[in-house]
Amino acid sequence: MLSTIKDLAANLAPRLTEIRRHLHSHPELSGQEYQTAAYVAGVLSSSGLQVQELVGKTGVVAELRGSGVDSRLLAIRTDMDALPIHERTNLEFASRQLGIMHACGHDVHTTVGLGTAMVLAQLGVPLPGTIRFLFQPAEETAQGASWMIRDGVMQDVTSIFGVHVFPTIPGGSVGIRYGALTAAADDLEIIVVGESGHGARPHEAIDAIWIASQVITTLQQAISRTQNPLRPVVLTVGQIQGGRAPNVIADQVRMLGTVRSLHPETSANLPAWIEQIVASVCETYGAKYTVNYRRGVPSVQNDPSLTQITESAATEAWGSDRVQILLEPSLGAEDFALYLDHAPGTMFRLGVGFDDQPNYPLHHPQFVVNEASILTGVVTMAYAAYKYWL
Repeated sequence: MLSTIKDLAANLAPRLTEIRRHLHSHPELSGQEYQTAAYVAGVLSSSGLQVQELVGKTGVVAELRGSGVDSRLLAIRTDMDALPIHERTNLEFASRQLGIMHACGHDVHTTVGLGTAMVLAQLGVPLPGTIRFLFQPAEETAQGASWMIRDGVMQDVTSIFGVHVFPTIPGGSVGIRYGALTAAADDLEIIVVGESGHGARPHEAIDAIWIASQVITTLQQAISRTQNPLRPVVLTVGQIQGGRAPNVIADQVRMLGTVRSLHPETSANLPAWIEQIVASVCETYGAKYTVNYRRGVPSVQNDPSLTQITESAATEAWGSDRVQILLEPSLGAEDFALYLDHAPGTMFRLGVGFDDQPNYPLHHPQFVVNEASILTGVVTMAYAAYKYWL
């Protein structure tokens, strides 16, 4: 079966490159993937799959029905949205939408999902069970997965596979990670309220800007002394608003940030830990405060048995020299994690790096991918899906 899958994928390779380039040229922002969804639905329908549109607002769902010998239902999820970034790649098929770019490789993800569906639909022999393909919107805003789940896409799903490109892995190679793949990502708002006064008489006021700076410094220092260094926490304050004039002591400062962690136990304790530190600093200097901690997406925790299936499929398809066991997780976030609340799953890294040119990071305006990786991704995903029922 592996040779059949590889032959089918090789025959589809020119078409898959065409699909990817079309998607790259016509990016759409999160929640606005109308043309992308219509294009995806058309490719799936022409491949004989049952297609449902407008799922999760702008998502697409397609099913490839199996023989029914096995009642398990496997989902394969890929994402479709682009980023508000002005492309600077100078590619012939560069974005035609000013200020919008597929700088995170979702055009490749969508193509891998489509290619996998096309290959498995052409096998000639029905799979033992059903595969449900999820083409998700709005991953970049961490909303799309919850939209899809609310519309019932995880009903009866027993396992789920996903993929994400990675520029530091060579094109044609696959990265496998057991356990935590990505971090939990939460949103943080801290408001410090003091009392305004003349800039020349700070002792008569409560300086919210200075106190806010103490809050930031104390939080960063406390991480290294009060959090387990083997369970990392990254807290970044990315936005500060406060003050009205250069010679007026600010009475209020609003800080916005992100909090990343890998371990569920650590994540659960972070809101109380942060509020305790903010309270201590503010009370010391007579300020009032508000802490708003909003849960984002949890950490992607790859299921061991499903990860082993993916590793085995990649190794059989490409050889062990093209399969990397990733020793470290990423502190980036992925709303693929939300599906894992409903069924076990795994996500592999698809190498898209070059040997002979710079490899720009994800979300960079010059981010490019090695298109040879598309074939690697399709074969790996399709063969892993086949092996799921063995």
